[in-house]
Amino acid sequence: MDVTERQHIDAVRAHLIRRYQFLDTDRVDHAIDAAHHRFDGCQIRDFVPLLVQRAATRALDDSLTITPSTAYPTVPEAP
Repeated sequence: MDVTERQHIDAVRAHLIRRYQFLDTDRVDHAIDAAHHRFDGCQIRDFVPLLVQRAATRALDDSLTITPSTAYPTVPEAP
């Protein structure tokens, strides 16, 4: 990975850590690293940071599950 790609991946990392500040940074780092390794061996690297950001965002969003029972708090009805 060249210096420019490393800088872009670092910017993606900073952005996603801010976006998912409620998650452990190790979890965000793992999603980024897993997405980045998917492109190992690819010769054309121009869009790798963008693709890493999209894949990591999708993975993090998919890991956040909200069940219907917790999506809306229940309020007891008044008698």
